[in-house]
Amino acid sequence: MAELSPPINTRSQLAAVMRLRWLLFAHSLRTTRGKMELASRILVGIAFAIGGLGGGSALAFGAWYFVSHGKADYLALFLWPMFVFWQVFPVMATAFTNNPDSSDLLRFPLGYRSYFLVRLAYGSMDPATALCSMWLAGMLLGIGFASPTLLPWAALVLLAFALVNLLIMQMVFAWVERWLAQRRTREIMGVLFILLMLSFQLIGPVMEHFDKRSSPEVRRLVELLVPVQGVLPPGLAADAIAQLARARFMVGFSSFLLLCAFGTAIGYFLRLRLRAQYRGENLSEVAARATLRERSSFRMGWKLPGFPPSVAAVFEKEIRYLARSGPMLLTLIMPIFMLVIFRLGPMSRQGSFFARAPNMAFPAAAGYALLILTNLVYNNFGGDAAGIQFFYAAPVRFSQIVLAKNLTHAAILIVEVTFAWTAVAYLYGPPSLDIAAATLAALLFAAPLNFTVGNLLSIYSPKKLDFSTFGRQRASQTTVLVSLGVQVFIVGAGVGAFWLARSYANFWIAAFLMSALAAISLTAYRLVLKRIDRLAMEQRETLVAELCRA
Repeated sequence: MAELSPPINTRSQLAAVMRLRWLLFAHSLRTTRGKMELASRILVGIAFAIGGLGGGSALAFGAWYFVSHGKADYLALFLWPMFVFWQVFPVMATAFTNNPDSSDLLRFPLGYRSYFLVRLAYGSMDPATALCSMWLAGMLLGIGFASPTLLPWAALVLLAFALVNLLIMQMVFAWVERWLAQRRTREIMGVLFILLMLSFQLIGPVMEHFDKRSSPEVRRLVELLVPVQGVLPPGLAADAIAQLARARFMVGFSSFLLLCAFGTAIGYFLRLRLRAQYRGENLSEVAARATLRERSSFRMGWKLPGFPPSVAAVFEKEIRYLARSGPMLLTLIMPIFMLVIFRLGPMSRQGSFFARAPNMAFPAAAGYALLILTNLVYNNFGGDAAGIQFFYAAPVRFSQIVLAKNLTHAAILIVEVTFAWTAVAYLYGPPSLDIAAATLAALLFAAPLNFTVGNLLSIYSPKKLDFSTFGRQRASQTTVLVSLGVQVFIVGAGVGAFWLARSYANFWIAAFLMSALAAISLTAYRLVLKRIDRLAMEQRETLVAELCRA
């Protein structure tokens, strides 16, 4: 029978994948959610296009200046930020990434070469790749204007540099997904990731420390770093172009070969991981127990005074799930950590905002504490995944389930605000009574408004959270844009109220204005919560289809 079916070449398989992606996109436009996603992507695409064209124009001028003045080595000053952005942005801004899961294609008779190319193609759709490609094109244009004879060689080097960045990004994602496939390593990676993000906040204090040091010490540090950066992709690409501009062909060609060797090594490690996936590697974290331990007694569930047992049960489930998440626990210290950074960094200087208005530290910390809950608030059922079916099957009203999730988020917010008040009192002094009252009133306005919009988006635009994947979208584009608009509105209202109160030297004005807005926000929350049962039944197909997909 094998002789009767002709072999399928790579081109046909890639064409089939492209047609599949196009049909999925075209069919998604038949739904209201698909049309909203398309509109959101167009708006985000316009924003990225403006950033790409603006950055490309600036880089074109910079590249022209350095090459025309015989300073092509300084192109590394452009390539290094681009290299860091290319690798860090997909991790930091997962809300704007929409890389499909290429492992879904393994259930079809797809060749390994086609699978490898599809994985690279999916990576090239990342916004970071699009932006950096436009910036590289701008650099190439500037180099071409400065030295037309250098244009072909610069195009080859920058193309190799782009491929190396793409391979590094895919290799990191592939190996991190391998570590995220199991719970223990997932928790370790989550903690390390949060610590890495926290370390980025220390850049300001560190740079300020070096500014205070003598210039010979700083010059000695730069002399140590220059040779190191020269053997990494950005330095190799800049050196390859600079050496050819000086007619040192062999030296420039050797730097290009080292760049290609670097990309080959990265591609080899990427191949190891993708080859294991292609051969059906299954990293299940469920292990059978050797013996079943019998429990002599049952533990009773929690009780919340004033709430039915169903609300208390969901609240307990949410708290227990979050308590077992190391990254989630680390986020609780983020407001305190940022206050310490502001206290030790440039924000502590005379004339800075917090130095002139230390009373504003508590409102800023409280607002930041609410902001870090956005990922949870605007996708209530993302972590439940296929468990959404049990919510529909259970004899419980959906409004009670949503209320329990909102109570969980409110409890986390209360804990974080309490920690923030303690840190502010220690670092800046206790906030005055009127400032504290205005801040709490602002939270009573902002939190219910976020919960209201988050509950609606959780029903109409859900997104399954797969904690074993890395660098993929954590929320739909519609959710991202709407939540961004809500935060802009909340910040604008809060800043306006506090500015008005500060102008009259009476922050009780801000407390009164925020209390009035809080009354409206709480009313809207109650109205939406009463209609959640009907909305959940109307959108049950959307919820189950999105959250239960493999």
